[in-house]
Amino acid sequence: MTAKTSDGARELKVRVKKAKKLSNSSVRWLQRQLNDPYVAKAKRDGYRSRAVYKLEEIADKQKLFKAGGRVVDLGAAPGGWSQLAARRVGAADGKGRVVALDLLDIEPIAGVDFLQLDFLDPDAPQRLTDLLGGPADVVMSDMAANATGHRKTDHIKIIALAEAAGEFACEVLAPGGAFLCKVLQGGTEHTLLTTLKRDFATVKHLKPSASRADSAELYLLATGFRGRRPAAAGRPDSEFSTG
Repeated sequence: MTAKTSDGARELKVRVKKAKKLSNSSVRWLQRQLNDPYVAKAKRDGYRSRAVYKLEEIADKQKLFKAGGRVVDLGAAPGGWSQLAARRVGAADGKGRVVALDLLDIEPIAGVDFLQLDFLDPDAPQRLTDLLGGPADVVMSDMAANATGHRKTDHIKIIALAEAAGEFACEVLAPGGAFLCKVLQGGTEHTLLTTLKRDFATVKHLKPSASRADSAELYLLATGFRGRRPAAAGRPDSEFSTG
């Protein structure tokens, strides 16, 4: 499975020998994981997933988190994004609050309150704000529906998740708050973008360096939440950019 150089160092490229029980796609996934520098870095840094470095880059460049802030992590498992958010807002020291929601249970994280709950549950917004002690400053979602292998179907499913997360965010965010979610390149995001541009001052597409080059994923960041207003009030001017 691995080879070593003459000085005992591990080679940069790790090749996986196919086992009978592994499909070709499983072998490719395993080989990619073993050779992914972000996977190794996450282990060294004590994070639960490589995805934390996507959030870290976005947070640093866009000034997403503030000390003492309230953050919601939708579809949080395994918890890497919640870990980073807790560190940035000072939740472990009692300076901020982070609440993670997921249908799957996750191991406890310092400074993070966990709700094993479907965010689409009608009671979810109230339970969340009660636990936060008020409205959120940031709602973030790295959720992705289980892939079918059919590109158009997968795109529709992930956009539907993003739209639902956006609606949820508008129920729990404080004015001036931010919403971050994962989408996929291609197809239409018309309904999602229309909603976000109505309710937020700025909307951006972002592609962090930790996103694999062959991945179609992008992130939408909406900042400056205006506060939910009736549709009849009209849509205020908004800024939209792709960088």
